[in-house]
Amino acid sequence: MRRNKMWKMLTASAVAAAMSCGMIGVQSVSADEKKTLKVAMECGYAPYNWTQPDDSNGAVPISGSSDYANGYDVMMAKHITEELGYDLEIVKLDWDSLVPAVQSGQVDCVIAGQSITSERSQMVDFTEPYYYASIITLVKAEGDYKDAASVEDLKGVICTSQQNTVWYDTCLPQIPDAEILPAQESAPAMLVALESGKCDAVVTDMPTGMAACVAYPDLKLLDFSGTDGEFEVSEEEINIGISLQKGNDELKDAINGVLAEMTEDDYTEMMDEAISVQPLSE
Repeated sequence: MRRNKMWKMLTASAVAAAMSCGMIGVQSVSADEKKTLKVAMECGYAPYNWTQPDDSNGAVPISGSSDYANGYDVMMAKHITEELGYDLEIVKLDWDSLVPAVQSGQVDCVIAGQSITSERSQMVDFTEPYYYASIITLVKAEGDYKDAASVEDLKGVICTSQQNTVWYDTCLPQIPDAEILPAQESAPAMLVALESGKCDAVVTDMPTGMAACVAYPDLKLLDFSGTDGEFEVSEEEINIGISLQKGNDELKDAINGVLAEMTEDDYTEMMDEAISVQPLSE
């Protein structure tokens, strides 16, 4: 399914869900009823989220820290809380702590570039997608795989990706005779492995790849999507959603109401802004 068609379907679905729950045009609460939305993310996964030392470009303070968070996820969290009349609190957690934090109620939701996989959906609920990210491969611009035009062309590659992601668990095993290194604990670690020569390729999503090419000009982005040589992934695995505690329908419906009023252009413009202001792009 091509992206434009996908977004139209997602938007229609979100609008229908929001209308059925009466959430279109959510009203702001009064000052004495104002709530705080606790949002967890890694704060280390550009362009979705990252950590910086000041509040430039609209960055938000990280709870319990002197640092600030920014990125697409932060921008989305700000938009959602502004529309709902909530205060925003950003909670910095490592990748594997995000789902448990939602399950335990430590945070209200996770906005962290999470794919809406069936495995995660057994543990948490998800909103409608807030981004649709195709799968890409990063290699060295002057490396042995710079001209690869399909997954088959990556045959024998030394590769890795971030742990507990569709990139590592689903995509890398599809590469013929690949030497798959241990999963990296974070997206930055994954990129360092490629930049330092520990591997020949990493698989990730389009926004992460675009941001990486800005930060590391010697990398090349390979996009096989839409061809016979693309990675085989389900739609759920490339849809990025906001996760919440199971049964928290009130918050899920409220957030879906906000997302239903956004367009594909809104998402694209927000992501483009995040990529342009990521620290290593300057």
